[in-house]
Amino acid sequence: MLSERETKRYGRQMMMHGWGEAGQLKLKKATVFVAGAGGLGSPLSIYLAVAGVGHIRICDFDAPELTNLNRQILHNDSRIGVNKAESARQTLTQLNPDIQVTAVTEKITAQNAETLIGNADILVDCMDNFDTRFVLNDVAVKKRIPLVHGSVWGMDGRLSFFHSPETPCLRCLYWEGPPKELFPVLGATPAVIGSLQAMEVVKYITGIGTLLKSKLLIWEGSTVSFQTLKIRKNPQCISCGR
Repeated sequence: MLSERETKRYGRQMMMHGWGEAGQLKLKKATVFVAGAGGLGSPLSIYLAVAGVGHIRICDFDAPELTNLNRQILHNDSRIGVNKAESARQTLTQLNPDIQVTAVTEKITAQNAETLIGNADILVDCMDNFDTRFVLNDVAVKKRIPLVHGSVWGMDGRLSFFHSPETPCLRCLYWEGPPKELFPVLGATPAVIGSLQAMEVVKYITGIGTLLKSKLLIWEGSTVSFQTLKIRKNPQCISCGR
């Protein structure tokens, strides 16, 4: 059951049609694995925390630098040099002391990904490199759990919801990743995409709304425009294909 404090805290979202106490309890019982505590992981995890997701497992092996602070709002100047996952844990528990936040400080690899993810109900890709994205995708396909993908570049962003075998997977969309590079990004861009990722996670857990399954949402910040493209399964996909 929800406590009196929780009922009051989440009252405005519980007013939505179909939500109520039952929807809030689903959030309270859920575990979300967040891969990356940077630009996307910051708004995503903040909004999951204040929505009342019961357990957030946030993973990042890196530490914030001054150049990160235009977009990575989980961190501040006093946290430079502190592990990002631990910094995220401090911020999120201050925002909502009623939830559990676990800082996972290891680097995600093909060898440890399943162990790090554990019993999470849903994965969220907030990474900035495709090698790790593909590792997450492979685990999601194997364990048949959803993966919410987000990416940004400059003032543009992309978003999709994968849940194999019902939908295509990330490798159906991207056969291989782009070359690694230092790319531009405005802080408001991951704020938009990370918030939309949080929306997809909450919709999935509560069962409210329509998910972005088999679709790619493209946001162009310079023109303030969205477009949605259909994604099809690739029968030759090395992750989910036959």
